[in-house]
Amino acid sequence: MSKYILKRILIALATLIVIIFVLFLMLDKMPGSPFNDEKLTETQRALLYAKYGLDQPFMVRFGLYLKNMLKGDLGVSYVLNKNQSVSVLVASPLLLSIKIGALAMLIGSILGILLGIAAALHHNGFLDTLCSVLAILGVSVPSYVFALLLAYFIGFKLQWTPILYNANRQAASLILPVISLSMFPIANISRFTRSEMIDVLNSDYIQLVQAKGMPQRIVIMHHALRNTMIPIVTIMGPLLVNLLTGSMVVEKVFGIPGIGMLMVNAIQNNDYNVVIACAFVYSAMYIAVMLVVDILYGVIDPRIRVAKEGA
Repeated sequence: MSKYILKRILIALATLIVIIFVLFLMLDKMPGSPFNDEKLTETQRALLYAKYGLDQPFMVRFGLYLKNMLKGDLGVSYVLNKNQSVSVLVASPLLLSIKIGALAMLIGSILGILLGIAAALHHNGFLDTLCSVLAILGVSVPSYVFALLLAYFIGFKLQWTPILYNANRQAASLILPVISLSMFPIANISRFTRSEMIDVLNSDYIQLVQAKGMPQRIVIMHHALRNTMIPIVTIMGPLLVNLLTGSMVVEKVFGIPGIGMLMVNAIQNNDYNVVIACAFVYSAMYIAVMLVVDILYGVIDPRIRVAKEGA
């Protein structure tokens, strides 16, 4: 198992280095400059480039960035917060976005699995139809539409929670964004759970266990659900990353100062270090989640681990 995990970690690290290189290359070829102030003369721009090392050859800058990154230094902001450490600038919005995405994923996973199991156990019944309708709505309707509806009815009409983000009432301010973002994972996970659970419940070994008189609860929790979890874990990884990286519009609706809003501002102002840091964080989160998913495959079903190690 340790060899399997080490191999996946090395592949993940190599992938991150390639991503950083591509980001550097793209920003190097982009038109514009962080120093677009019309009041600056060409001489002043040249001095600023020299000050921040932007006049160095591409590979030199890339090597220095990697070296500093290993020390936890992501450079400084050129525009948004001049000379402020990017690590400090990104930390607060990142934690806020992670908190919202993680809560939405937790709620979505629990409710999605429960709804999927309920639909499978009442296959072709009223509950199955109701869960299917909810799943279709959750997949079809964008998160920002749910956000607007919740903001209007719960935030504005009923005034149960704040509409716009309030740092002094953070817990209450996050209720509507979390519910909005959780609708998509609820829909997807419930559909997958229902489909896989129906297949597993109709399999020969489950019917054998049921024929031996084992209680339904034990059959579901200890036999059927374990085999159902493999494809569910597969979609949980991308869903979590989509929540963390795709919550930009929902953050905009509720005025949440998350990392998505920070990245948009950095791109608009050509703040290279902030753009690279935000994109790197997104990439690192995606790779980390997929790494965890890959490892969970081996934990849930050892046959997968053995097959991959053999390959």
